[in-house]
Amino acid sequence: MLEKNYIPPHAALQLLLDALANLPLRSEKLELDAAFRRVLAEDVVSSEDLPGFARSTVDGFAVQASFTFGAREQMPAYLTLAPEVLMGESPSFTLQHGQAAPVPTGGMLPGGADAVVMLEDCQRVSDTTIEVMRAVAPAENVVQRDEDIHRGELVLERGQRLRPQDVGALAGLGIESVEVYERPVVAIISTGDEVIPLGLPVRPGQVRDINSFTLRGLIQQQGAIPVCRGIVRDDYEAIRRAVSEALAASDMVLIIGGTSAGVRDMSASIIDSFGAPGVLFHGVAVKPGKPMIGGIIGKKPILGLPGHPAAMAISHALFIRPLIDLLHGAYRKVCFPRTVSALMAKAVSSAAGREDHIRVRLEMCDEVHYAVPVLGKSGLISTLVRADGTVTIAAPKLGLDADEPVSVNLFEA
Repeated sequence: MLEKNYIPPHAALQLLLDALANLPLRSEKLELDAAFRRVLAEDVVSSEDLPGFARSTVDGFAVQASFTFGAREQMPAYLTLAPEVLMGESPSFTLQHGQAAPVPTGGMLPGGADAVVMLEDCQRVSDTTIEVMRAVAPAENVVQRDEDIHRGELVLERGQRLRPQDVGALAGLGIESVEVYERPVVAIISTGDEVIPLGLPVRPGQVRDINSFTLRGLIQQQGAIPVCRGIVRDDYEAIRRAVSEALAASDMVLIIGGTSAGVRDMSASIIDSFGAPGVLFHGVAVKPGKPMIGGIIGKKPILGLPGHPAAMAISHALFIRPLIDLLHGAYRKVCFPRTVSALMAKAVSSAAGREDHIRVRLEMCDEVHYAVPVLGKSGLISTLVRADGTVTIAAPKLGLDADEPVSVNLFEA
């Protein structure tokens, strides 16, 4: 049974997504060379055929296939040589009956040709004649003029994050610029009197600001713009002022620390102080990351993240990543996580009623992946460094057995 006031992570995320439904997104026009990994804000429909002409897929001879029917080594077909097709040029001639035109890979077929015989299946017998020792079917070794993409085809959908091959397809269609969603700006506020910036000596009781660096990298991997707004002391007015300034200059605000029930943990009350809807949930049935806070100020999501590095990383996977996708315009597309099937190297236990995320490293033995638990408290950054990903234990389960099949959700490189 779930602990009081703690909700499953999927339900918590849905509260945030529902509150941000129909959120208007900004877009911009970008030149194609700057659009890699950006998210399309428009459907792309082809205005032309690709490649736009019938082309050879091999070095050989363009022919009319019917003149090769029945050809074999013992009884070749004899064809008369036509002019050679030059790469990058449109042939100025039409193939006549019984002719064969030399053509390079990628070369345009001349009119009248409907197939290409591979070079190794042919032999010159004179300056004007070749023998064909293998028959070809119509369209063999040929890419038709619209076989890759045809005019009027939906090539890419709005919400698609542009991969290298997507950008290549756009270039092939002569598209020089595309409408993409603007990159969301994510503000990161670190809190705590014990947290100090890099460059200062660490005294007993103090820790360096690990979390903002980790979080900044995770956000950059998604193509969003992280803005670290410094370390704020444990003071209500100072934190509230930092949140107010961050809201004015960003699309989402993340507060690291100040989420549990301690005297100085003020994130929830600060979020509520900005008015409705305020805090949507405080506490999630997940480990690590139970003290997570989720709220909305105006139409901007604001999250209170646990101060432990592992808990923060899990909170990113469960909440920050999908919210950035939403703000990026990419949440409309189904995203397939990178997973690896493995067997648990040893048994691990879990508490009923909460979703556990176990850090693991992958090892190979006899061509089988094994997920080796990386044990340690959620406050240890080293557990993330040593891990390759996480294994999720669903809330009803009490753990995983050794050799039990699992899916490892891989960290991005």
